[in-house]
Amino acid sequence: MAETVRHRILLIEPSAIVARGIREILSRYPEFEVIDTLPDLGHCTERLTLLSPDAVLVDPCLFDYQKRTSVRGVIPCLHEAVLVAVLTGLIDDEALRQYDGSVHLYDEPAQIVRKLRKAIESRDEHAGIPENYELSDRENEILVAVARGMTNKEIADRYNISIHTVISHRKNIARKTGIKSVSGLTVYALLNNMIDQGDVE
Repeated sequence: MAETVRHRILLIEPSAIVARGIREILSRYPEFEVIDTLPDLGHCTERLTLLSPDAVLVDPCLFDYQKRTSVRGVIPCLHEAVLVAVLTGLIDDEALRQYDGSVHLYDEPAQIVRKLRKAIESRDEHAGIPENYELSDRENEILVAVARGMTNKEIADRYNISIHTVISHRKNIARKTGIKSVSGLTVYALLNNMIDQGDVE
């Protein structure tokens, strides 16, 4: 008999009741293993690095979306982990697009499992394509320029490259960071000490 593939899950949920409910649901399915539960983002980077989970279930209420916070900017060490939102309240569509999938507080257990499977399977479909999540030196330069509010033409002129090349770099940056909006890239640059607050004021 083939051994069941176990997907390792890190759960980040401030509500102890919600967290316990999700753990209980997933414990009924041998394909899932909740390897740790955190009540906030305080130690998530440390736990992600140590545990290397296949999926991270996180409550979006932990992020400040009024400041257009980038999830992968706040926790950049996600790498290949699937990011699934645990919806316990309202969230706008733009913020939700940062996630690979979502489960809702009012979903039936079977729905939660089905949605989680779908998110993981979607990741696995692309696993055969090698991906380098480290930005190149030029990509870092382009990211900083974008975060400072420069246009594609201004960036092209500064680095003596074509606008088409700038756009190509920006697509690579979006793919590697998982961040598509200028505001999100600005937050990412600030959190990674690539720019100072004064650069964007």
